[in-house]
Amino acid sequence: MTNDIGIAPIGLLSGKVVFITGASRGIGAAAARLFAAEGAAVVLAARGTDALERIVEEIRAGGGAADAVTLDLADPASIRAAVDRVEELHGRLDGAFNNAATVQVPGPLDTTGDKDIDEQFAVNFRAHWTAMTAEAALMGRNGGGAIVNTSSIGSRRANPALPAYGAMKRALNSLTETAAATWGRQGIRVNGITPGGTATEMMEAWEAVSPGIIEANNAATPLGRMAEPREVAEAAAWLLSDRASYVTGAIVPVDGGAGA
Repeated sequence: MTNDIGIAPIGLLSGKVVFITGASRGIGAAAARLFAAEGAAVVLAARGTDALERIVEEIRAGGGAADAVTLDLADPASIRAAVDRVEELHGRLDGAFNNAATVQVPGPLDTTGDKDIDEQFAVNFRAHWTAMTAEAALMGRNGGGAIVNTSSIGSRRANPALPAYGAMKRALNSLTETAAATWGRQGIRVNGITPGGTATEMMEAWEAVSPGIIEANNAATPLGRMAEPREVAEAAAWLLSDRASYVTGAIVPVDGGAGA
């Protein structure tokens, strides 16, 4: 079986149970397919399960193991229940890809309102804190594991177009590093990735509001194009694998050189 990249899998995640948030589209959906092709039993989470069930069926049809759970990132109880469901299904958790996010309506800092700040805090920061603490508790009972958080290139510099989004993603970078320092002795590695422009529905929505943003992104990227979602998922797969056994506390750019 080959994955959606056309590259034969090598069993990078063989035997691992991996939880993926935001798995219904974009980077999360690409990760679901890739991780399953690399041997993981994946548990896919998103707010709606219709799209997830289609991915689950596709993975199972290809001989992989997959399940779907509902998840509302704005509700900490829902996040904890989703992680509990992983334990019910598999009895353990080896890897978690905290990928789900929400983007604010593009606009300058002086038009960013309380609602924008509150939503960004709830989904792009607090939800990761809630997920990581639940995931680490389960991993810690079974000898450890690995967590990868999806941040953004916008966390690494000023972000005039998405100020609340960029601020919460920068806070997530700090939380990721702190988690790595906190849980390392328990055998839990925690890393982050900062994708640049990626060909997802989120980027299409931004282009609709701010025409020309994709062209500008490509012009500012040394590789001259946006990433495909599976290219970002590849970086997460490696960080979750035993090949990255001595990597923790890293915030890894996956941006085609745009942040160089």
